[in-house]
Amino acid sequence: MEFRDRLSSSFSQVFGELIPALLGALIIVFAGYLLAKVLEKIVERFLRKIRFNQLMERGGVMQAVERSGSQLNPVKVLANLVFWLVMFAVILIAANALGLESLASVFSDLVGYVPDVIAAIVIILVGLVLGNFVGGLIAASVGALQGGRALARIGKTGVIVLAIFMALQQLGIATDIVTTAFAILFGAIALALALSFGLGTRELAGEVTREWYEKYRRERDDAVARELEAEREEDLEYDEFFDDDDDADDDRPSGPLPPPTGPGPTGL
Repeated sequence: MEFRDRLSSSFSQVFGELIPALLGALIIVFAGYLLAKVLEKIVERFLRKIRFNQLMERGGVMQAVERSGSQLNPVKVLANLVFWLVMFAVILIAANALGLESLASVFSDLVGYVPDVIAAIVIILVGLVLGNFVGGLIAASVGALQGGRALARIGKTGVIVLAIFMALQQLGIATDIVTTAFAILFGAIALALALSFGLGTRELAGEVTREWYEKYRRERDDAVARELEAEREEDLEYDEFFDDDDDADDDRPSGPLPPPTGPGPTGL
């Protein structure tokens, strides 16, 4: 009797608690999957409508992805990211419905970590855009100066490396090690630049400095020449004004005015 009671109790527990919970979890997963797919399509259409890939090309992100040998599509990546975010939340709800506390805890930690991952991705994307902007700004500033392209590349790389370190800190990956490594890398880059300008590339540094000075001197000379030209034109206008007055004075008759002519007085 005891065995039969235990067996019936087990079956009643299985069919009365576990199977309904399992069916509920399956329904949650199925409905969540459909919702995730719908949201994925909505996000993909929205990103295509605003021409998100073209925006990434203008910011230089697509070029960086292509140079890495990857064929990632930013629109697809973000749409898939939305899909898996929804699925993580759905699995967490289903695990809670099944009473799997350990699995629910794991997925809860993963879902809580997702905002940091998104923030890190945004930081890297912004770093790529700013890096390309800084590189273009430096290239436009130095113009055709020798070594200008190298300076632009260094500025761009520095901004991107800084963004990567910031993203790692956002993810909380060995924060102390990342901070120390960044300080060492930054110091090494600064030292290398100082040595290259001071020792290895003295001629290049002298050429760059000389071209900058010559450009400044030409601009200064042009400004002085324009000022002198303006003063000379003012002097010419002043002289012409007084020459016209002198000519008008010369045209006037000199000496006493002649007496008026006309009939004289008639006597009585």
